[in-house]
Amino acid sequence: MNATTLVTPPQALAPAERAVGLIGTDLTEKSLKLHLEGLPGVDAVGLEQRAAVLGTRSIKTTSKAWALDTIIKLIDLTTLEGADTPGKVRSLVAKAVNPDPSDPTTPRVAAVCVYGDMVPAAVEALGSSWSNGKDDGINVAAVATAFPSGRASLPVKLADTADAVANGADEIDMVIDRGAFLAGKYGTVFDQIVAVKEACRRDDGTYAHLKVILETGELNTYDNVRKASWLAILAGGDFIKTSTGKVAPAATLPVTLLMLEVVRDWYKLTGGASGGQRIGVKPAGGIRSSKDAIKYLVTVAETVGEEWLDPHLFRFGASSLLNDVLLQRQKLSTGRYSGPDYVTMD
Repeated sequence: MNATTLVTPPQALAPAERAVGLIGTDLTEKSLKLHLEGLPGVDAVGLEQRAAVLGTRSIKTTSKAWALDTIIKLIDLTTLEGADTPGKVRSLVAKAVNPDPSDPTTPRVAAVCVYGDMVPAAVEALGSSWSNGKDDGINVAAVATAFPSGRASLPVKLADTADAVANGADEIDMVIDRGAFLAGKYGTVFDQIVAVKEACRRDDGTYAHLKVILETGELNTYDNVRKASWLAILAGGDFIKTSTGKVAPAATLPVTLLMLEVVRDWYKLTGGASGGQRIGVKPAGGIRSSKDAIKYLVTVAETVGEEWLDPHLFRFGASSLLNDVLLQRQKLSTGRYSGPDYVTMD
């Protein structure tokens, strides 16, 4: 990557055109850097105060049942451990399909999220419940691009992505090169996202959805989070995601609020209600209780609107959150708390 025109594969012009439309046809490392560094600075005090206020909003009992069911519908039920096996993935899928066997009205989760080599096991276990492009099924999301570090060559990252898509992944969760970003090499990060998006292309011309993980815990400042969010959207990301869950801090309410503000601004910039582009947001890592998850629901509704409370536009990346939501749901139904043995353990 140098100061000349950014190199993007011809097939990837569609995502790159987002940047061209905003910055102009002279899309270079210099022009991209000028745009990102020209974004207004983040008022950290104001951001954290607003997140704190939103975090105190309460939901009445009559709305809590709706909130709990909504949380379940927005979960990417996740296992991302080196010791993952096909058997563990099958257990995860069983829970995704039928979260509470004692209550058939319990909704299903949005997706199961696994390492790329576990995609075939997830697809097989889902069977007819696999979305496979349908809106009424459960998606298979695969982490890729040398997750969680992102420390690999671009050809390796692209092969990692293409392999997962070929095996049936509906969604790809990629990690950006944080080292390149922090070194100010925005064009390198841009080009890699564009290339990964093209690697999400299926034989029929459709694309697996691309979630771009910023790893906000390593970006150090809110200003960097804002820049990385804009960069990911300009390069063609369908979702911007906070974290891998492997770095502390992972998702936080102020960071998620900031990313939602970027998504809101992009929607308005591209036409708003007249056809603006809706980008998704996924906080991941550290959200373990329904009480905390409800704070995120409120933040979404107050920042971008309730229409974003949809699996196509908002997700929770979580492994243990579902258990707490199920226990809270049982409490609403029976009037008493169930013990942890009333839900399957991950």
